[in-house]
Amino acid sequence: MTILNVPWWRRIAGLAAGVPLAATGTVLAVPEQAAAATAPALREFDLRRGPDRGAPIRALDGRLHHVGADAVLGSSGGKRLRGGCGKAAGVPAQSLVYCFDKADSATRQWVPQGVTTISDAEAAERLAGGSRPLLVSWHGGGRVKVTFVDPDRRTYRHVLLVYPTMKGKKPTFTDVDIHAGGIAWYGDKLYVADTHHGLREFDTRLIFDLRQSKAGSTRGSGRVGLHGGKYHGHGYRYVMPQTGSWKFAQGWGGKCRGSGPLRMSWVAIDRTTWRHVLIAGEWCRPKGPRGRVVTWPVQALNGTRTVRADWAAPLPYDRLQGAVRANGHWWFTQGLGKKRGRLFMTRREWWGWGGVTYRTISYGPEDLSCYRGQHRIWTVAEYAHKRALWSFPAAPCR
Repeated sequence: MTILNVPWWRRIAGLAAGVPLAATGTVLAVPEQAAAATAPALREFDLRRGPDRGAPIRALDGRLHHVGADAVLGSSGGKRLRGGCGKAAGVPAQSLVYCFDKADSATRQWVPQGVTTISDAEAAERLAGGSRPLLVSWHGGGRVKVTFVDPDRRTYRHVLLVYPTMKGKKPTFTDVDIHAGGIAWYGDKLYVADTHHGLREFDTRLIFDLRQSKAGSTRGSGRVGLHGGKYHGHGYRYVMPQTGSWKFAQGWGGKCRGSGPLRMSWVAIDRTTWRHVLIAGEWCRPKGPRGRVVTWPVQALNGTRTVRADWAAPLPYDRLQGAVRANGHWWFTQGLGKKRGRLFMTRREWWGWGGVTYRTISYGPEDLSCYRGQHRIWTVAEYAHKRALWSFPAAPCR
């Protein structure tokens, strides 16, 4: 059922706004396969701390000038956000839209994937310097970068993610070769989805500024790490080294099998529960096993002990590109290839997923993040020439 005189975002957020479920948009039944699936065993999702990267990081820190996220956002020479991409990306009306510059909007070498915001990271929704950034991950050619977007200054800056290691007795770093399908920022830590293994961990206080380092160089886009006595980052000014990782205790994931370790396709943060959680889930094909969604207590990731998932369930649909939960409400994005994607909204009841409503949204919608102070949920449309960082109003996101 579609109520034409009700804005699409109010139909999607209708449960919290007091609109009856039947008036919230197109109502779907949960597929029989998902409704019949049994709850996954939580032990399948145990996470163990990966190898320590302390030694190469300390050595690099002695040679390179490091800064934090505030300095990256406040630096000169960043790219400018622009407008005009919403229509091409198929972004619905009533949305807030930011567009990358022409080169980043058109490139096929890099594809945006994950989205997280300062609202995930901090209860006050501001960094110490006052900025309110949005972060976007991109994968491309065996590399990953994260874009720090400053909506107040309408600028953004790319930061290359790198893996610190030793080359003999000298510290260096290499590319991070993962899909980076989701990112989640909590406190100072940035967690990046590693499809096969779990999570890569980075620290937003530890970003090396190669331009301000005597041993650094911003020349040579084909070089990364130590070359000829200089540290390179494919021409980027800033590189952020991996500080740790969390890997599945029961082995590799990466495939939708319906059991065992998770295919870590996307991640999100829920700060609206009494114990904040990191959410992760699987992108699975229609004819494969039903995907799963899992939560872990995010503060437990600050330690070294094995972290046990505290909840898991089968997903209501396939091809889900991202999800987020706030105050018991769930939103999911579904990619449909050349067609515009879908946004699903539902609640999880004790017997399973409740009534599901959906709305057609942008092309290639990806990861999701709830910005509580704005009452908006952010995502990114991934396709070249149909690319946009955008958000929609969502009353339960608060």
